[in-house]
Amino acid sequence: MMSESWESIESVEPREADTPFDYAYDVVVVGTGGAGFATAMGAADEGMSVLMVESTDKWGGSTAMSGGGLWLPDNPLMKRDGVGDSRDEALAYLEATVGDAGRATSRERKEAFVDGVADLVTTAEKYGMVFTRAADYPDYYPELPGGKIGRAIEAKPIDAKTIGPWRRSIRTSALMPVKTDDVWLMQRSWSTPAGFVRGAEVALRMLGSVVRGQRLAGIGAALTTSFLKAVVGKLGVPLWLNAPLRSLIVEDGRVVGVRVMRSGRSVTVGASRGVMLAAGGFDHNTEWRQKYHGIEGAPSGNPGNLGQAIAIAQSAGAAVELMDDAWWGASVAAPPGHDPSFIVGERALPYSILVDACGERFANESESYVDLGHHMLEHDRDGAFWLVADARHARRYLRTFAMDPRLTKAMAQAGIMAKAATLEELATKLDIEPARLRATVDRFNGFARSGVDGDFGRGNSAYDRYYGDPTVHPNPCLGPLEKGPFTAFRVVVGDLGTKGGILTDADARALREDATAIEGLYAAGNSSASVMGRTYPGPGSTIGPATVFGLRAARHMGQMNG
Repeated sequence: MMSESWESIESVEPREADTPFDYAYDVVVVGTGGAGFATAMGAADEGMSVLMVESTDKWGGSTAMSGGGLWLPDNPLMKRDGVGDSRDEALAYLEATVGDAGRATSRERKEAFVDGVADLVTTAEKYGMVFTRAADYPDYYPELPGGKIGRAIEAKPIDAKTIGPWRRSIRTSALMPVKTDDVWLMQRSWSTPAGFVRGAEVALRMLGSVVRGQRLAGIGAALTTSFLKAVVGKLGVPLWLNAPLRSLIVEDGRVVGVRVMRSGRSVTVGASRGVMLAAGGFDHNTEWRQKYHGIEGAPSGNPGNLGQAIAIAQSAGAAVELMDDAWWGASVAAPPGHDPSFIVGERALPYSILVDACGERFANESESYVDLGHHMLEHDRDGAFWLVADARHARRYLRTFAMDPRLTKAMAQAGIMAKAATLEELATKLDIEPARLRATVDRFNGFARSGVDGDFGRGNSAYDRYYGDPTVHPNPCLGPLEKGPFTAFRVVVGDLGTKGGILTDADARALREDATAIEGLYAAGNSSASVMGRTYPGPGSTIGPATVFGLRAARHMGQMNG
């Protein structure tokens, strides 16, 4: 969907040298996710005046809706904890995972990302942001050269009341004091001692916040709340909601400002040092999804991500790259009126498998979500997939997509969930040949008993096992499907956002096809083509680079003459 006709957007407009702006700042930041906040923070730190504009009535973008992790190799928190990592290991790992996926993944940009990590963390801490390490969370390919465990960081849960009325317009309703590093244990709250203890800790954290009169925000809400408190609260940066970008204002080939809507009126805003486009990707633009991906998509990101900023940058001469890719994954389909549920740990747990429309496995269910998404697209772009589980999967584990009985009832009515006493009966409900599903399950059950998945290697990686159940032996990711009733949930190709966007250099400057920079124009986050290419090296590989390149852009603007 698109909120309006883009024909009404001028995209680029020239400016006469002495024409006054309605407002004037050094830097204008378009978007209020991690990339936008990091840019605004850095610009204010450089002593520049900054304005942030947001097209919708909610701030925080997809970052606020996310797990809130930042994948930052060789970061200061690791150094403080004495955890070994280095620039060379980080770059070796990026070469092993990302490789050469085009201009966005150049060696120069990889080095810029790694070299910008420390500045991001220490600058954020300077303005009161408090981080913690997800010490047990592995890179997604930890066995590859340079792979590690514990490179991700996240914001500590924060009292949303400290940002006053702004908390009512954050882009999420999930203000719970949960950390990324809680989730993997909490889903085992009923099956392992460690899971029970972590669940109790989170419950006590919630109770304590209520007693203290707080409203603690966790994961993505904690990160964006912390950013807003620092950028808007401490640094005094103004933020306009309901202020969509209409065009870039150009003078002598340089972007010098923007035209936005404010209170129903078109206004011009000067940006003497630069304009940052950090407005997200195009995950909710079904026309572009069909054009570039061949599917309408089942996005889990900000519904305001329609791609306008990318289109406007293209009209200014910006090159784009990786438009055919996204931060793919698997999502449980939703009934009408609900959103799909992006699944991560649930599919790695024992006593479940993922099958295609013929009832056959096609991939390692526990692998990195971007890999699974690619495998789903390669295997059957338009076909049906099902997460099939036995009774223990439902009884032992916290399944986020099946917690609300009203929702599961609606799913059953919509034909995207089925339940049966036997596998054969379940197969019939799914329009799968019963003998084929039985053969698939029997083969998988043999692997589960031996502890080795002979088809797809499920459970071989430390990343797979992170989400497994350590009480299940010999492989924590493999448990036989034997006990009814059996359930099946329809799974579709989902995503956390699109990967394609404006091509940028090491300082996040927008580039033309000939690799020359468009002066005064920058892009970061999902508005830009990802330095991570077609893969996902570790937890927070979206927000980590988004914030690092946002800050790098601000540093570059600070070096320019006003």
